[in-house]
Amino acid sequence: MSVPEAKAPEVEAPEASASAAPRTARRANRFRQIVEILARHGFGFMVGKAGWEGRPIARILKSESADAHVVGTPERLRLMIEDLGPTFIKLGQILSTRGDLLPVAYREELAKLQDSAPPVAGERIRTIFAEEFGRSVDEVFATFDMRPIAAASIGQAHAATLPDGSEVIVKLRRPHIIEQVEEDLRVLVDLSYLAARHWEMARYYDIVAIVAEFAQTLRAELDYLHEGRNLERIADNFAGDTDVHIPKIYWDLTTARVLTLERIRGVKITNVAGLEAQGCDRGVIARRATRILLTMILRDGFFHADPHAGNVFVERDGRIGLIDFGMVGEVDRGNQDGLMKLMLGITQQDASRLADTMLDLSAAHVAVDRNALRRDLQRLLGRYSNRPMGDVRFGSFISDMIDILRVHHLRLPPDLALLLKTLVMGEGLGAEIDPTFNLMEVYLPLTEEVIRQRFSLSGWTKQFLLSGIDALESSLEIPQRLRHILGDIERGGFEVNIQPSSFDPYFTRLERLVNHVLIALLAVSCTISTAFIVAAYHPTGLVIFAEALFLGALLLSGVFGLYILYLLISARRRKL
Repeated sequence: MSVPEAKAPEVEAPEASASAAPRTARRANRFRQIVEILARHGFGFMVGKAGWEGRPIARILKSESADAHVVGTPERLRLMIEDLGPTFIKLGQILSTRGDLLPVAYREELAKLQDSAPPVAGERIRTIFAEEFGRSVDEVFATFDMRPIAAASIGQAHAATLPDGSEVIVKLRRPHIIEQVEEDLRVLVDLSYLAARHWEMARYYDIVAIVAEFAQTLRAELDYLHEGRNLERIADNFAGDTDVHIPKIYWDLTTARVLTLERIRGVKITNVAGLEAQGCDRGVIARRATRILLTMILRDGFFHADPHAGNVFVERDGRIGLIDFGMVGEVDRGNQDGLMKLMLGITQQDASRLADTMLDLSAAHVAVDRNALRRDLQRLLGRYSNRPMGDVRFGSFISDMIDILRVHHLRLPPDLALLLKTLVMGEGLGAEIDPTFNLMEVYLPLTEEVIRQRFSLSGWTKQFLLSGIDALESSLEIPQRLRHILGDIERGGFEVNIQPSSFDPYFTRLERLVNHVLIALLAVSCTISTAFIVAAYHPTGLVIFAEALFLGALLLSGVFGLYILYLLISARRRKL
């Protein structure tokens, strides 16, 4: 069955075709509602950060949040996000994994966010099927349970049976959720730009880019065709692997609003009693599930990014069944290699290698002191130096390391942050099944296998071929690029634009030094010139004037000299 043509998620709401004026009014109302919720939960101090002083909406914040400086706690942040609705709940869940952006107390509180909603009425479900397939639910399925297995803010899942007896799970996107999310995303974008203009910390952490990344992730999750393609890509990567079961997708019963999948039968992976009843060895299951996750990351570079217990099942034959592929991560070859270097630095207790790896993998908007970073990482490694690696929890170490990155103002790229979060979740899942589980026992052998494959003859051949193609393409483009450059030079339009902002402090110091030298030269030249004039020229009757002129020049030179001396001493004190 061919994959349906990709299309952008449509807006189902009847108001979608209305004029711009009602849309603007709804947007303004939602903006005001968000600000009121901010104030009610004690985050009114943001009025000064977002540049809202002097605006009518600022009165809401100032009047309702006088004690904002004492009530902006992690718990209030979570309660505020829950009141803001599904879009912000999703944002909070993502932020709960970003140790490079938030302290641990806030991350732990945001991890408690629950995404639930009342079920969609049965009549509305029948309408969705009629609109999507032109047939009723009874015509499409032999049985369809109107009571959802799970109901979240974006969609809900139902158990059903096809006419041939196959058991399936049908996911339905909630009516009007696209419009609601898009409205919230527009407000979020506006807030991010306001904050970036008026709040130094917002620019520092590039909040505009963070909101844009979140919007892209959430829009992809709203499109069930996108989830279906994710599922098939992972299924292709594990074709022939008998340890994992990826559900089959029924493309003829799948659209952007409806997703129909094979039903996975098994026990939840953390159901210890259920695993023992099936005769499964918990240690084997923990290592098998973790190996599958690590294979996605290290070998394929495309992984399931939400491996919590509700998305991982164990079937009677011991196979690991995975569901819910709405959130996936993708890492390039560079980040895969960086992860291997990261683990190598940890296992070898090499703080210098670890510092270089983190600088390569992270982004910084200010200059970073590598030596200070290395010292902090060395202290972190020292806390684990006398313990065998089997006793070290990867998640705890990564959490401490990310705290160090935040102190040094290093921000992880979103794909790498998602990768580390997934690894920590995988380790936690394994430890919950088997308390003796050690991530390194799975990670290190798999890393060796991946390295052998990459440096095998076939791997080198492939790499040389790719490098040769790149070199050939670059060499063929050189004449054309040279013609463009020569043409620009002839037309007078050739410019070299270099803006090394990091050089600004050095230029400032150089300019100050040149000014000091000019003042000193002026003082010396003034004194010497006056002395020559007085010595060579003795005007009749103006001896007193000549002496006064020489004395004035001498005093002026002294003032210049004292000023230069003061500047030198103050500069020395600043260095000390």
